[in-house]
Amino acid sequence: MIDSHCHLDHSPLYEKLDQIVNRAESSGVECLLTISTTLRSFEMIKRIILKYKNIYGSIGIHPHETKDHINVDKKKLILLRNENNKIIGIGETGLDFYYQNSEKLIQKKKFVEHIEAAIDLDLPIIVHSRNAEIDTFNILKDFSSRNPKILMHCFTGSSDFLEKMLNLGAYISLSGIITFNKSKELQKTASLVPIDRLLIETDSPYLAPMPKRGSANEPSFIKYTANKLAEIKQISYENLIVYTSNNFYKLFSLNQ
Repeated sequence: MIDSHCHLDHSPLYEKLDQIVNRAESSGVECLLTISTTLRSFEMIKRIILKYKNIYGSIGIHPHETKDHINVDKKKLILLRNENNKIIGIGETGLDFYYQNSEKLIQKKKFVEHIEAAIDLDLPIIVHSRNAEIDTFNILKDFSSRNPKILMHCFTGSSDFLEKMLNLGAYISLSGIITFNKSKELQKTASLVPIDRLLIETDSPYLAPMPKRGSANEPSFIKYTANKLAEIKQISYENLIVYTSNNFYKLFSLNQ
């Protein structure tokens, strides 16, 4: 299995990272992608990927944090990425109009700069979208002629949004939210994701799946999401793992 999106630099994971990684490996997780949200986050991620062979990282500023990272532009992102070839994606970036911790215009500007950096580097763009389906799609559509590699992280959108993103060539990553009892509509939408565009993630330490809901999430819990998704897609657990792992390696241009 591959956890395509986790935050190993966040508490309480970082403080006991050896244990977290060992449990993940014991559960069948062979590779992890730990995601940058701030410049401080990125510095911690560099230390993590240096220590662990099977962990990769990204460089990006979460939409919540854009107001405090005005000077992190396209050139800065490219410079930071080129410090380390284990940085394999740009993000987490995108739009979050639910909390609006940063102004919409700032979020949009930084989202565009992240997309441009990803295209120039030929790396996937890891996209967060909440209460912002129209703007997220329209911004990405503007770059469609340049064929960006898009990964929609922790997808919880509508079936219409899914169709639009798939038409842009996006890959779709699903989290433990699909295991929640109240996620019936999302489960229906998840069933529509083509198997060759599907990834899984934990978004740990957040969004622990059933039956671990209420506790801090960790990469070893991804097996619960995989099991539920196999049920939704009506394929075996083993095949689900093969497809989602192959999709990850293909999207991020990694050798298996």
